[in-house]
Formats: sequence, structure tokens, C-alpha cells
Amino acid sequence: MHRTQILEEADRLMTVCNSCRYCEGLCAVFPAMEMRRSFSDGDLNYLANLCHACGACYTDCQFSPPHEFNVNVPKTLAAARADSWIAYAWPNAFSGLFARNGLAVSIIAALSVAAFILGFAASIDRQVLVGVHTGPGAFYALMPHGAMAALFGLAFLYAIVALAMGVRAFWRDIGEPIGSWQAMKDAGRLRYLDGGGVGCFNEDERPTDHRKVYHHLTFYGFLLCFASTSVATIYHFLLAREAPYPWWDLPVVLGILGGIGLLIGPAGLLAERFKRDSALVDEKRTGMDVAFILMLFLTGLTGLALLLWRDTAAMGLLLALHLGVVFALFITLPYGKFVHGLYRYVALVRYARERRMAAQATMTE
Repeated sequence: MHRTQILEEADRLMTVCNSCRYCEGLCAVFPAMEMRRSFSDGDLNYLANLCHACGACYTDCQFSPPHEFNVNVPKTLAAARADSWIAYAWPNAFSGLFARNGLAVSIIAALSVAAFILGFAASIDRQVLVGVHTGPGAFYALMPHGAMAALFGLAFLYAIVALAMGVRAFWRDIGEPIGSWQAMKDAGRLRYLDGGGVGCFNEDERPTDHRKVYHHLTFYGFLLCFASTSVATIYHFLLAREAPYPWWDLPVVLGILGGIGLLIGPAGLLAERFKRDSALVDEKRTGMDVAFILMLFLTGLTGLALLLWRDTAAMGLLLALHLGVVFALFITLPYGKFVHGLYRYVALVRYARERRMAAQATMTE
């Protein structure tokens, strides 16, 4: 017996698929499935997070609906995957709130922090909000750097601890895999988001690479923005250089490139999601999916807007909005779709290890 009905259904489908094995060349899920004759909860959560939702197995399957076997692997594993994010979340008491009201919680958090920053500035000097501030240290006219660093440092630290605890629980449940260079390569190039080589199936039976491209833009856009913030931190604490920086400086260049990625990538993913065949989507668990993608888009949008109008009277409002969105993004990271990247990497590590062990066993026979 499994702890949820979704895991029971996932077990049924994996048993049917293990008897057929027609889809074994499409992605990593089916070869990993074939290494098992029974499935624990940890095994099923491992397979669910190994799935890249390309939809190829649904299109190719002879037992997919309306067949009486009702085999719909993408939708079932999508539901199991979302449930796993809740099951392993830390602290678990928060996971249900975000799962049910992810978009509302994210927007309310962003606007609340923006309002707090604006109120903080107004309580010191109302003219700060409408004045024009330029040159090094201009951003800190709204809020001192120490207060800003403390607020966002605590939010970031909370996100890191919560993410680490969730990944630790998932890691233990699926068998504590060890690191793998192959898994890093597979994750970095989204190796299995291609339906076995033809592309991803989305709104119809014509495969494309659209979702793969948008995923890449989102992922590397996020990394570039993180790199921009990291370089700016080094500038501030080690080189005593205060933001904002000139257009040609490294933090700004990285931020522009990352911001563009976070505009195009998430917008494309949202568009593809709304076009996606309903047979492939777990429509009951879309809250934190949409919230995370939207918050990434708003991070890029508000960041670029701040860059464009930082030398105008709009700087105060734009900075408060950008910081509010970033804060909301931080505190929701451990409870939404962001964790799928971490869990998927751990699942890929487990898969690489299993393949290596299977190859070694074959050689010794």
C-alpha cells in the first residue's frame, strides 16, 4: 500500500509499462523502471522527478485513453511530482498553504514587502520617494544597505535551509545517490526534454523544441541574475563600490542578459503551458507552478525597468517593487516548482549511478 492514491496509480502504470516496455528509448524513466519489479513510495517519487514531462510516452502508448487500461504516465507522474514537493517540504506545515494558494501568497508577499520598504522610506523622509537619486549609493536613499542586506539575507538564508532540508529528505527516500558528472551534463542540457530525440509534445502530436528552449532561457537567465547579485556583493564588501553601477560594468551586463532571459523564458513557458493538451496536465496542482514562473518573469521585468528608469523620480517605486518580488521569490522557492530542478538533478544522479552499476554487473557476468 502506498500513502496516496496518486502513488497507487503510479504503481499501477509502472507495472503495466514494465510489461510492455515500448517506450524504453524515450527518456530515463523507463530504463530506470525496468530495473525494478516492485515500487516503493521513494521509487515512485524518484521516477516522477526523473520525468521531464515531454509527453512522448502518452503519444506513443497503445494503452493511453480511451483504452481501458487508461495509461497516462505524464499526467500521473506530474501529480506525483507535485505531491512529492509537498511531502518533502520543510517545514511541512507551510507546504499546504503554498500549494493551495501559491499565486496569491506570492503576489501578497511581493506587494507587502514593497509597501513596507516604501513606508520605511516615507517614515524617514517623504521626499526620498519622489526625489531623483543618482550615483553610487543612490539605491540606499530608500533604505540603508545594512537594513536591506539583513532583510534579504534572512529571506535567502531561510530559502537555502528549507531547500537543503527538502532535498535531504528526498535524497534519503530514494536511496542516497552519490554525485555524478554525467548527471550534471544531463541536467544542464535538458537531455530528456526531447521525446527521445524528436522534441516535446505540447498542444498536439507535432513535437517541437519550444519548451526546451524556454527552459534554457529561464534557467540560465536565473543563473546570470544570481551571478550579477553575487558580483555586486563582492564589489560592495570587498571593493567598497556601491550600487548602482555603470551600464558597462559586470553586474549590470550580467543583470541585463539574465533579465532578458527571465522575460522571454518564463513568458514562453506560460504560453506553452496554457496551450498544453489538458490530457498531459495535472490541472489540480498548478498553483505554485504558475506562481514560480510568474515571479521569475516579474523579477526580470521589474529589474530591467529599474535599470532603465533608475535616474528618474520613478526609481523609489521601482526599487521597492523589484525588492518585493525578489523577497517573495526567495520565500516561495522551497514550496514550488523551483525544487523540481533540484529533485530532478538528484534523480538524474541516482539514474547515472544505477546505469553504471548495471553495466558493471553485466561485465562481471
